[in-house]
Amino acid sequence: MALLTVNDLFQRKKEVLQLEVLTGDVGLDRIIPGPEASSPGLALAGFTKRFFSQRLHVLGETEIEYLRSLTPEDRKDTWQQFMNFDIPCVFVTKGQRVPKELISVAKEHATPLIRSKLKTAEFYQRLTPYIAEVFAPNTKVHGCLADVFGVGLFFMGRSGIGKSECVLDLVERGHRLVADDSVIITQRGTDVLLGPSPELTYCHMEIRGVGIIDVSALFGVHAVRRQKRIEVAVQLVDWERAEEADRTGLEARTTTILGVELPKVVVPLNPGKNITVVSEVVAMNHLLKYSGVDSARILNDRLVAQMAEQRELREYLSEDYE
Repeated sequence: MALLTVNDLFQRKKEVLQLEVLTGDVGLDRIIPGPEASSPGLALAGFTKRFFSQRLHVLGETEIEYLRSLTPEDRKDTWQQFMNFDIPCVFVTKGQRVPKELISVAKEHATPLIRSKLKTAEFYQRLTPYIAEVFAPNTKVHGCLADVFGVGLFFMGRSGIGKSECVLDLVERGHRLVADDSVIITQRGTDVLLGPSPELTYCHMEIRGVGIIDVSALFGVHAVRRQKRIEVAVQLVDWERAEEADRTGLEARTTTILGVELPKVVVPLNPGKNITVVSEVVAMNHLLKYSGVDSARILNDRLVAQMAEQRELREYLSEDYE
């Protein structure tokens, strides 16, 4: 799980979010427990039954105006009850003037109070993607990731089977490398897997017998990209160890990464097989299926219809006794 403090967030995003700390250094070492950010809503009015305190809280114009409408004593009591929930951090948007009672109580509870000049909606738009990325589930998987015709192909297989060589051949044919050897896969939303290129090994590949190469220097900057959505897993297997190969494509195979199912294509390898062209066909076939054209299913339906017609003809002729 990611470890993010309030100070980390402030230092990394203070310019983008136009942040200003109102409580000094107090509480900046607090840990942000998760990627949720929301308005306290009715909690300020005393209804805390469904109040989730362990998240970032944002005070917009409505919340500040409500607090200003209270007497100084009631405002302090209301804010004191709110701060008792041990909230990680509170943001105030639109550069609003914050009543001094709020600042003093926040300091007493060692809760950072940070002001942003951004409007509330824009603040959420800039904050949410960042914290979602920081807390996104991720895993490291052995394999190679390439962008082929805009489709993210993730090549898997035993060490030395030829994943890197296949991707290198694809790069030579005009496609793009994303990551080689080890891919850190990150989940976004419920069903999206992203494979960013590791910063340290960006543009580089290991080719057995040659060594480490810089793909960008050899083939140009257009031959690499920083990240790509993973859409199809291509499993490379030895021919003699492969199970019965799928001859029709009617049986949908899948693999699961971080709880997300991906279509999987198993390709048995034997000498002379043009795995590069096969990979391009895998990508193009995926695009066809995405647009609603399933070639294997269409052909199967045609064969079934033809067999049904022939059966009806045979039945008709069998009943003709003249």
